Amino acid sequence: MSVTAEILKTERAIAFVKHHFETALSNRLNLFKVSSPIAVLENTGLNDELNGVERPVNFMVKSANGSPAVIVHSLAKWKRLRLKELDITPGMGVLTDMRALRPDEDYTPLHSIYVDQWDWEQHMLPEERRLYFLKATVKKIYEALKETEKQVCEAFTEFTPTLADQITFIHAEELAQRYPGLTPKQREAEIAREHGSVFIIGIGADLSDGLSHDGRAPDYDDWSTENEEGTVGLNGDIIVWNEVLQDAFEISSMGIRVDPEALQRQLVLRGCPEKADYPFHQMLLKGELPQSIGGGIGQSRVCMFMLRKTHIGEVQVGIWPEGEKERLKKKGIRLL
Repeated sequence: MSVTAEILKTERAIAFVKHHFETALSNRLNLFKVSSPIAVLENTGLNDELNGVERPVNFMVKSANGSPAVIVHSLAKWKRLRLKELDITPGMGVLTDMRALRPDEDYTPLHSIYVDQWDWEQHMLPEERRLYFLKATVKKIYEALKETEKQVCEAFTEFTPTLADQITFIHAEELAQRYPGLTPKQREAEIAREHGSVFIIGIGADLSDGLSHDGRAPDYDDWSTENEEGTVGLNGDIIVWNEVLQDAFEISSMGIRVDPEALQRQLVLRGCPEKADYPFHQMLLKGELPQSIGGGIGQSRVCMFMLRKTHIGEVQVGIWPEGEKERLKKKGIRLL
């Protein structure tokens, strides 16, 4: 097969995966596709600050009196505001085709400074702020992944299904107790190898060793509320075992969003109570935003997994270290 034909085949397969997963996800979570921003004004508090140390791409907007704006890291908070603006009813939600830049992202075959993900948010009732509701939503997302893998394997017969029949739930504290001598990433690999697909609950809260499994910003996911199982957290990550890479593979970060009490608590825990003065945070504290659950699902990650690729550059056009394309080409890996 020529290089051109190979690239075109991959591009068709990428489009196939994205179309089928987006459809399956929307059907299960009752999501409307909506437009979304690539940038937001800096002083609104809408941008996702990730771990709080990553620099956003910033610029001045001439037509807005020189106001500073930033390229989004994700739409974690913007979507919740959009639910209010569009008067989305409980049980329904929005889905965006999110594009972002994260220039401080370390280069690996799984990471790019260009981020593409399905950012979704669903309006929920206050009484649904429970772990059972989070788990039920995770299962629906996993069903969409399973359905997509089935369709991909039928359309591209060189692939066979590898996803586990069901997704396993485990709390980050239980994972730390089970593998005390391992790093969080090593724990993920061990549990994913054992079960195939897992959802790790409580990402962001400090564990018994004083460290968190991974970082989470304080103003979208609720990682500090005690749940009905007696553990802490109403959020987590979807991790699958990647047979090609022989490693754990994160597909999604998601969770039930903070209510006013959790927001205030988490801002204090992260040492940034002054952020409560941002317009978004003020709306939340005044009870003007709907209760919601949401997350991001990596588009390139899903395509990598479904098409059995070893490098994210095989399913997206990114910026790589000098000479990387040629080095990978010699190994038989062709970046787009």
